[in-house]
Amino acid sequence: MEPLVVVLLVAVLLLVFVTIATLVIVLRRTSGQVARTAKPSPEQLAAVHGELEQARQEAGEIRQNAEAIRHKAEADAQEILRRSEHAAAGAAQLRQEVEEQSRVLKSEVKELRADLERREGRLAEREQRLDEEARRQSERDRKLAETETELAGRREELLQVEDERRAILERVSGLTADQAKAELVKEIENQAKREAALIIREIEGDARKEGEKRATKIVTLAVQRVAAEQTAESVVSVLHLPGDEMKGRIIGREGRNIRAFESTTGVNLIIDDTPEAVLLSCFDPVRRETARLTLEKLVLDGRIHPQRIEEAHDRSRQEVADLCARAGEDALVELGITDMHPELTLLLGQLRYRTSYGQNVLKHLIESAHIAGIMAAELKMDQTLMKRCALLHDIGKALTHEVEGSHALIGAEIARRYGESEDVVHAIEAHHNEVEVRTVEAVLTQAADAISGSRPGARRESLEAYVKRLERLEEIAQSYDGVDKVFAMQAGREIRVMVKPDAIDDIQAQVIARDVAKQVEEELTYPGQIRITVVRESRATEFAR
Repeated sequence: MEPLVVVLLVAVLLLVFVTIATLVIVLRRTSGQVARTAKPSPEQLAAVHGELEQARQEAGEIRQNAEAIRHKAEADAQEILRRSEHAAAGAAQLRQEVEEQSRVLKSEVKELRADLERREGRLAEREQRLDEEARRQSERDRKLAETETELAGRREELLQVEDERRAILERVSGLTADQAKAELVKEIENQAKREAALIIREIEGDARKEGEKRATKIVTLAVQRVAAEQTAESVVSVLHLPGDEMKGRIIGREGRNIRAFESTTGVNLIIDDTPEAVLLSCFDPVRRETARLTLEKLVLDGRIHPQRIEEAHDRSRQEVADLCARAGEDALVELGITDMHPELTLLLGQLRYRTSYGQNVLKHLIESAHIAGIMAAELKMDQTLMKRCALLHDIGKALTHEVEGSHALIGAEIARRYGESEDVVHAIEAHHNEVEVRTVEAVLTQAADAISGSRPGARRESLEAYVKRLERLEEIAQSYDGVDKVFAMQAGREIRVMVKPDAIDDIQAQVIARDVAKQVEEELTYPGQIRITVVRESRATEFAR
């Protein structure tokens, strides 16, 4: 674009010069014509001079304009020339950079082409190796197919030989293949049990040497230092009357009093031929005790009617609540436990009227807490925490008449609701293995519960359940091969198993003891633990003649 501007400026200058020259020629011709004509008048001369002067002025202006245009054109031309020189220098530099980049790109392209050629060479070599490997693989496949065909033929031959051999063995031994397999599996199983029993006996022997003395010391010390009385379990309370005529007052006119009493207290009142006594029957021990106190107050007062029954029942209920609160507080004071929620204290007190297998639940909890504290002291653990776990482990039994579910899970939920720690909650919910045991506190809670419940004289059970349990214990032990006689001893807490010495050796006797113990644990429910003793006796007899 800049050379085009220079050409235009030059063309403008030429046009200006041509215009000036034309004007000069016109003036000269005009002056010549004037000179050749007649002598003009002064007016004409003046007019001509005016025109000439005007023409001179216009020519001067045109000359000035042309000069200005020329100067401006020269300045613009110099500026354009300067810019052209800068543009030429930039173009030269750009050309140099482009040439440099071109050289670099050519070098990189050359290197890439060389690298590509090398890779193509390696690919060609790899393809050649792959072709060779494929040929070798096809050859191996062919040989493998031939080998498989040959092996299939040999397998058929071996199967035929095996069938013939099996038929011969079955004919000789008199056993089928399945029977022989069963005997072999049984023999291997017995051998594995023998080896496992040997290993277990060694491990138990090593552990027993270290732990038996200390465990015996801890448990014995805990049992000896704790004693509790036994209370008979019953759902019936007996109230003695001053005379049989009181029964009529209790019944009332057309049974009005007895219906009001049962409706108010929720307890069944049984009046039979027993002299000077009535029976109160209810599964809720707190409600039964409240009804007993109510009836006792009515008998002492002598006035028995529905309104008096309600008044006496309200007073008795408040009295039982106070007794429960006092019993709970006394238990906490005896154990040295503080900061327990009042609702938990009240529930503990309600357990004074609850029994399990003839054992008072509140006293069982106190006894278990003492045992747990003693064991915790021997093991250098927190005695207060252990007592708290053992004291609350059966707290759910206070609500089992109102809430469905296991007393362990109910008690754990109650303890969690009233702010007990997670260790205490876990010990409560795991003391019957309904939740997997994860802490030492839970294990010691289980041990304290078992010791308190299984100590001699702590609990009782019905004669029928006792006989059934003994019969089942003997049936379980008698069901094993090689067992000669079985005796249940010590009220079902020990089983003596007499085995045949020629059929059972010492290792197999230990295997039988372990299997019987495992089956008893799975099938029966019992307090404490049961010892299984397998006796193998060998006798040698000779006669002197």
